[in-house]
Amino acid sequence: MNKDPEKFPEKIEFTPIGYVENDYLEPEYNEEIYEKVSKITLKNELTDGLYRIEELEKLYILFYFSRSKGYKLINRRRYDGEIAGVFASRSPFRPNGIGLTLVELVKVEGNVLYVKGLDAINGTPVLDIKPYLKEIEEETKN
Repeated sequence: MNKDPEKFPEKIEFTPIGYVENDYLEPEYNEEIYEKVSKITLKNELTDGLYRIEELEKLYILFYFSRSKGYKLINRRRYDGEIAGVFASRSPFRPNGIGLTLVELVKVEGNVLYVKGLDAINGTPVLDIKPYLKEIEEETKN
C-alpha cells in the first residue's frame, strides 16, 4: 500500500457525464429542494449506461460544486449550526468540491433522469450515478 504522499497524483481530471436542470439558480441552503424534482440530462453517448436503471428506487448522484470557490477546514454546519471540520459536514466548500446526494428515481425518458431530492443547482455538472441498494447498504453496517 502506497502511504507516501509524495507519490499521490498531483491532479485528477473528470469529465461530466451530464448536467442538472432545475429551478434552483443560486447555491443556498433550502430545505424545499429535497421535495422538488430535478432533471439530470446525460450525454447522448452515455444513454445505454441507463439500461435497467428504472428498476432502482434510489440513486447516489455525485456532482461537482462548480460555483463554490475555496474552502475552510472548520465551518458552522448549515443543518445543525454546530462547528465542525469540512469532512464532518455537507458544506459545498470542500477541497475537491465533490457533492453526493441520495435521490429518489421518479422516471427515465431516454437520456434524462427525473429525480427527487437532489440538492444541486441548475447547470451543476454530474460526475457519476451509482445505485443505492438497501440490502447492501444495511449489510455493510453490521
